[in-house]
Amino acid sequence: MSDDKTETLLEFPCEFPIKAIGKQRDDLDAIVFSIVLKHVPGLSEGAVRSRPSSKGNYCSITVTFTATSQAQIEAIYHDFKACEQITMTL
Repeated sequence: MSDDKTETLLEFPCEFPIKAIGKQRDDLDAIVFSIVLKHVPGLSEGAVRSRPSSKGNYCSITVTFTATSQAQIEAIYHDFKACEQITMTL
């Protein structure tokens, strides 16, 4: 195995589902969509799926897009981390 930290198991371009979780709010899907759209031009709203938690306190938003590089994915995760409405990412 290589020690190169930039090594990835993904081959680009590839379909990549990215998930963000936050407290339930009406605009969480729009917030997540706008963050991903900043890095994935032309992303359609149909790429977004949302699912409430069993008690309805949280919501998970999954956006599936064609990733072009590891740097693109890392930039989206970085922006998710900076967003106070997002509590967790997968």
